Amino acid sequence: MSTDTTASVSTHILDTSIGRPAEGVAITLAARAGSDAAWTVLGGSATDADGRCKDLPALPEGTTHVRLDFETEAYFLSKQNKQAEAQQDAPANRDSGAAVAFFPEVAITFAVVPGEHYHVPLLLNPFGYSVYRGS
Repeated sequence: MSTDTTASVSTHILDTSIGRPAEGVAITLAARAGSDAAWTVLGGSATDADGRCKDLPALPEGTTHVRLDFETEAYFLSKQNKQAEAQQDAPANRDSGAAVAFFPEVAITFAVVPGEHYHVPLLLNPFGYSVYRGS
């Protein structure tokens, strides 16, 4: 939860290749205070059956930038057979040279201000992703 001196972050993932939440994706949260500061890993979690990560660590006071690291390769490895069945018109492996997913990890970095909540959903498929600031 955000306070007057801190911001807060939440996220969820939708696997757009199957139109369902992405369960079990490991996420790491890091923060820094200023563009030149070093990143501090605050902790992490994994998405639940609804693709949500409800227990990310709180941001420390003075945070100006946040990075969410999504471990997508392990998700696609665990879902490879299921996705191949669900994607009859778009096979899980293409001639991209990637074994399972073209993006084995996704790192999203964004700026924050105290007192604001930032919900950052990830729309994911084996060959692309999109993010936005949600509500």
